[in-house]
Amino acid sequence: MRFMMLMIPLGYETAPPDVQLDPERVAAMMRYNEALRDAGVLITLDGLHPPSTGARVSFAGGKAIVTDGPFAESKEVLGGYWMIEVNSRQEAIDWAKQCPASDNEIIEIRQVQEMSDFPPDVQQAAAGFAELQNCSSR
Repeated sequence: MRFMMLMIPLGYETAPPDVQLDPERVAAMMRYNEALRDAGVLITLDGLHPPSTGARVSFAGGKAIVTDGPFAESKEVLGGYWMIEVNSRQEAIDWAKQCPASDNEIIEIRQVQEMSDFPPDVQQAAAGFAELQNCSSR
């Protein structure tokens, strides 16, 4: 079972583009990341720049509308993610509980949809999806 663990740092929605990271916290997080890797559960991980450097594309009325960050209506934003493969939801929760997160951070755990989760007609409509997942863009 694959799970995405989403890091939600409260207050990150207003972080400036040049937000500075604490080297000690980064080192602690690296130890956690290495533990995930060493246990053989880590698939990938990344941190994300703050929303002030991002953009949103909405489709109201069928037209693409671009809004540059920051986004005033945002209450929670993603700061990064881990993709892990474990045997159960509880195992994903157990890994999240070991994260050296601070008081202002939340980890949301979401199971990744597998093609086998869907009925045959949906699987047929998504034919070729597995090949897209394995695309190497650069």
